[in-house]
Amino acid sequence: MISNNFIKGLIKPIILKLLAENGKMYGYEITRKVEDLTEGKIKLTFGALYPILHKLEADGIVGTETEMVSNRARVYYLLTEQGKFSAREKIAELEDFVSTLSKLINPEPGLLPCTS
Repeated sequence: MISNNFIKGLIKPIILKLLAENGKMYGYEITRKVEDLTEGKIKLTFGALYPILHKLEADGIVGTETEMVSNRARVYYLLTEQGKFSAREKIAELEDFVSTLSKLINPEPGLLPCTS
């Protein structure tokens, strides 16, 4: 499992990417999708997920829809128009970060520092 310290700053773009790809999702569905896609290496806790979802909602980036499922109210989160723009921005930023980090971890052979 990957340390929560690595994941903290990435939760928002992860959520936005999932909502951009899947339309609307509820909290548990988001946590399961992340766990499935990462083969269990990233596990979002509800304590980490919901404060970010609520902040995104307060900022107008996500909206909610409530549906009754098996006599229980289920809250779905979906991107607003502003959220679609924000998702594209954050996803591009995340892709750039991953690319940059990859260059640090695995530099091209010609870029290795001299050890003389």
